[in-house]
Amino acid sequence: MKNKLLTLLTILIFAPLAGSCSSKELSYDEAVKRLDKMVPRIKYSEDYTARVDNVSGAMSVSFADTLPDIDQYPIVVAASDSSAAQAEIFCSTEKSGQGVDSFLFEVATQFNESGASTSGGKKAQINLRKIASGTAYQYIASGKYKPAAFSPSTHLWIEMVRASGVPVTPVDERLCRNIAGIVMQQKVHDSLVAKYGTIDIKSVCNAVVQGDLFMGYTNPLASSTGLNFLQSVLMTFAGGDETKMLSDEVKSSFLAFQQGVPFVSLTTIQMRESVEKGGSLDAFVMEYQTFANTKSLQNGYVFIPFGPYHDNPLYAVGEVDAETQEVLTLFSRFVQQSSSQKLATKFGFNPEILYTPVYGIPSGETLIRAQQLWKSEKNTGNPIVAVFVSDTSGSMRGAPLKSLKKALITGCEFIDEKNYIGLVTFDTTVTKLLPVEQFSKLHKAKFIASVERMEPNGSTAMFDGVLVAATMVLEAKQNLPKCRPIIFVLTDGETNTGYKFSNSRSVIKGLEIPIYTIGYGYDNEILKSLSSLNEAANLNAQTEDIVYQIGELLNAEM
Repeated sequence: MKNKLLTLLTILIFAPLAGSCSSKELSYDEAVKRLDKMVPRIKYSEDYTARVDNVSGAMSVSFADTLPDIDQYPIVVAASDSSAAQAEIFCSTEKSGQGVDSFLFEVATQFNESGASTSGGKKAQINLRKIASGTAYQYIASGKYKPAAFSPSTHLWIEMVRASGVPVTPVDERLCRNIAGIVMQQKVHDSLVAKYGTIDIKSVCNAVVQGDLFMGYTNPLASSTGLNFLQSVLMTFAGGDETKMLSDEVKSSFLAFQQGVPFVSLTTIQMRESVEKGGSLDAFVMEYQTFANTKSLQNGYVFIPFGPYHDNPLYAVGEVDAETQEVLTLFSRFVQQSSSQKLATKFGFNPEILYTPVYGIPSGETLIRAQQLWKSEKNTGNPIVAVFVSDTSGSMRGAPLKSLKKALITGCEFIDEKNYIGLVTFDTTVTKLLPVEQFSKLHKAKFIASVERMEPNGSTAMFDGVLVAATMVLEAKQNLPKCRPIIFVLTDGETNTGYKFSNSRSVIKGLEIPIYTIGYGYDNEILKSLSSLNEAANLNAQTEDIVYQIGELLNAEM
């Protein structure tokens, strides 16, 4: 009888708390009140790092230093004859994948089977490596790996490779045409037409500055469409004059523009979900080929072209020998065959859209400086308040935790000193290792020392860690009301103690703090759901490339 009474009392005490969190959406104020009731039930402690005498991880790194072994990006089409004359091509993902993204994958496969041969009588074959354009640029520009040729989505990357000091030679200026565009909700488009008339990149810029449009775009350090959008915005504010693109006047206009951009995402999917789920975005950027193949966007959305064409050029990289050059030329001719181009059209390339770019392509030097401007000014002078929530449960023992530590220590090199950073770990309980303070050299040293102290133990109370981190963010916001809050969660397993997603979801969503999740070597729907609550992203990072994944994330966000 006594046990039954205790059980009943437990239900009466905790059921209202869990039920209210899972049954309805909460306003910001309601979420804060609910958080204040939940956190006292969490077992957590403070163990702040005071000494930094023995810090061994401090270093100076560039983003290129974090690039993983090139084998992380697979050869998707390989030469079948080892004696053949071969050429390796770095190929952007929208044409080297599967399904509707398999245009060059299929054409390269057909070419290798065609029996094409060089003037010297050797078989001519292609090795096609699937790799995002921005990542490919990093490998080539840094000298870490050089393919025979590069086929990015847009010429913008070619100009940047050239500006980095690597010679490039055109093989084909257009393998297939694609167009960058702004995907906008039809109802939003109609209201803007009523106010601004024709909707193009110029009117979109005006609408964002005036607060009539909230749109997002992808990371211009990595995304072809994001880079095109950034340079198009700057060129628009410069009136088409490249010499003014980075002027103080344009910089001021860009800062005003960024005020109307809720977030810059890592992926197009992240933005698309924000629009489809009724998030803060009215519009986002996307290539036409992806737009045409996304069924959910075929009704209720408008595609507005901008910037230079994405012509998927093919350029030889460095000084290639005559035989390699001949292989590339033979492949280019094969791609231009009517059967190949029909395949491209089938997959959404070569769209019949009446569009002519207003401005040309800036120099590579200008584009590199534009990226630097974006990196330093994208948050419009307002600091970021971020708390890292790291899994130190027993399952992280060995390689996972070692990799996590390396990733955080390396990744912190990309955090601007004006931002505010804290650190929390979780296993069976939660520990605050570092309070939220400005990321000065001293605080950075304490961050590194705190990371180095992490040891694996116990179970996995992930949501306890997230909720404690949220309280740290909210406390910091009291003194920094215009800051941008973020939480980063790094974990390798599912929550098995403490609060669960079901009774934390509505609180986390109501707090409106984006939570980026990095899953170590496993695909977890809970992590994806957690990130999607407030328009963040989930990364499924394998041990081998986690340093690069986190470096890319922090380089973009911080």
